[in-house]
Amino acid sequence: MTESKNFDDYYKKIFGSRWLSLRESLLLPAVSIPYGENLSSPYYMDNASILAALSLRLPDLNNNPNNDTPLILDACAAPGGKTLVIASCMNKNTRLLANEISADRQRRLKTVLDKHLFPEKRNLVQITGFDAAAAAGRKSERDRFAAVLLDAPCSSERHVLQNKNALEKWTPARPRFLARRQWALLSAAFLLLAPGGSLVYATCSLNPEENDRVAAKLLKKYGDTKTDAAGLGQCILDKPDFTEGEATEYGRIILPDKAGGAGPLYVARFRKS
Repeated sequence: MTESKNFDDYYKKIFGSRWLSLRESLLLPAVSIPYGENLSSPYYMDNASILAALSLRLPDLNNNPNNDTPLILDACAAPGGKTLVIASCMNKNTRLLANEISADRQRRLKTVLDKHLFPEKRNLVQITGFDAAAAAGRKSERDRFAAVLLDAPCSSERHVLQNKNALEKWTPARPRFLARRQWALLSAAFLLLAPGGSLVYATCSLNPEENDRVAAKLLKKYGDTKTDAAGLGQCILDKPDFTEGEATEYGRIILPDKAGGAGPLYVARFRKS
């Protein structure tokens, strides 16, 4: 099919001879493992997603002179796997906003959290539905969150390859469009992040345009000390600690052809000075 050829040609330019084996791995069913740490029942998810959520540095309650209640944001939370991982690691004096703008996905998120979190943990998590990119435009919302996870909407090439309709609709314009949306969300996430806070950016895309290039834009715009002087805080690269997958310029990417079926998942981590 012409659509498949266009898609294949596009990704061959990125991955070269590796694309054939990577494509074959993407056509296989995703590999899920049970995550049950501090949950009422295990939730099956990709190990790469677990690593992404565990990469978020949660607030240190020992360094909290004002005795505030730190607030964490999972900016695009559905279906809820990464939310569960964050919640399982949270202290009882921390709160988490699981944000999902889609009403349908929000209902699925609620079902997952209600099923897998103990009541005392569930009470620490509030489901919200605001547009994170728009929220950052309000100065009253800035510096609000002690940590932010942004698992951004992306090309999701595994889904495209496994879905005939998605493959037929795919064009090279799609990654470019998504990269613009990802940049808007990531820039907003940084503005919403409190000084000293941790920001994790993740996608399930293979495409550097949606991964490292978006991360590079964040560092270019906010990585200068001038942003600190302007009261915005300086963005500092804080690469993930896990060793699975492959290093990129700004983060790590886990690809299923070399990770036992895990992924695809790209993770970059930052902190605000």
